[in-house]
Amino acid sequence: MERFEPLVMIAMILTICLCLSTPEACSQADQGGGVPGFFIFGDSLVDNGNNNGLLTLARANYRPYGVDFPQGTTGRFTNGRTFVDVLAQLLGFRTFIPPYTRTRGRALLRGANYASGAAGIRDETGNNLGAHVSMNNQVENFGRTVEEMSRFFRGDTEALGCYLSKCIFYSGMGSNDYLNNYFMTDFYNTKSQYTPQAYASALLEDYSRQLRQLYQFGARKVVVTGVGMIGCIPYELARYQGNSSRCNEEINSAISLFNTGLRKLVDRFNSGRVLPGAKFVYLDTYKSNIDLIDNASTYGFTVVDKGCCGVGKNNGQITCLPLQQPCQDRRGYLFWDAFHPTQDANIVLAKMAFSSPSRAYAYPINIQQLAAL
Repeated sequence: MERFEPLVMIAMILTICLCLSTPEACSQADQGGGVPGFFIFGDSLVDNGNNNGLLTLARANYRPYGVDFPQGTTGRFTNGRTFVDVLAQLLGFRTFIPPYTRTRGRALLRGANYASGAAGIRDETGNNLGAHVSMNNQVENFGRTVEEMSRFFRGDTEALGCYLSKCIFYSGMGSNDYLNNYFMTDFYNTKSQYTPQAYASALLEDYSRQLRQLYQFGARKVVVTGVGMIGCIPYELARYQGNSSRCNEEINSAISLFNTGLRKLVDRFNSGRVLPGAKFVYLDTYKSNIDLIDNASTYGFTVVDKGCCGVGKNNGQITCLPLQQPCQDRRGYLFWDAFHPTQDANIVLAKMAFSSPSRAYAYPINIQQLAAL
């Protein structure tokens, strides 16, 4: 707790300076134009190694994870690039954004990935799998990053604020709050405490506070993702015994409540009244998932209900085991394991979010337009 008060003071100073900053000061802070830094928050969908040193089952630092990644096995929960790896390339970064656990000093100016497998909006989410870095802790780690970055601006808080205002911030949270909390009734009692609507509201209240904290630390261009159709992932398909639908629609229905509220939250943040100067983009991952499944052949996918690597029904009862032989035709699979998309699915989803003119995928603008602001 001793570290918290200085972080709060930095956040307050940055907020004031960003509101008072001039275009001239911002141009001085812009090192090279474009997007100078990319900061990533989330769970295993975008974790790139932060969980490697933790005592947890939510780890992917073993083969065959990374079988198609240039650097091999790194802790990414897929066979190759993650969604944010592809986004970083589309944004013009020549190398991938590194995990926070291995990033210090001037390298932080390019950005860092704070994501942690099994993490959620709520602190207890993911405890069933072991240690993880919750969203609250990820935001706190970013505050420490801002404190360290301030040294490279020689105490010029206004210049630091302008620099951060040009960076892109990505936050993908909520999946585990359903998978590894609300619908895991053997370990958690949240389902008996909350109706689906009340739980979505509680999540959004916490998430709103966390996103406002990122704003106080200097975030101005923020991308938030809705929760995908986790009622249709191989893990849920392997467990679901329903008759009327292929997917678990109880889960999908609960997720939709959260997604609807998150889009409304983006509208509120973009109004200019709550967070002056901020621009938020909402990615409708749920809609993108529907598109990929309904039009699988158009995107080159032939298998949409099974993991490329895993054990049991739909390769979803047990996730990919160490040294297990994955499927050969990875490009034809939508899912890599019981929970996570393949590299090829990540490429399609990232391109949709980055440049699609449809507001059905990215709202109210796409990421390419956000970067150009």
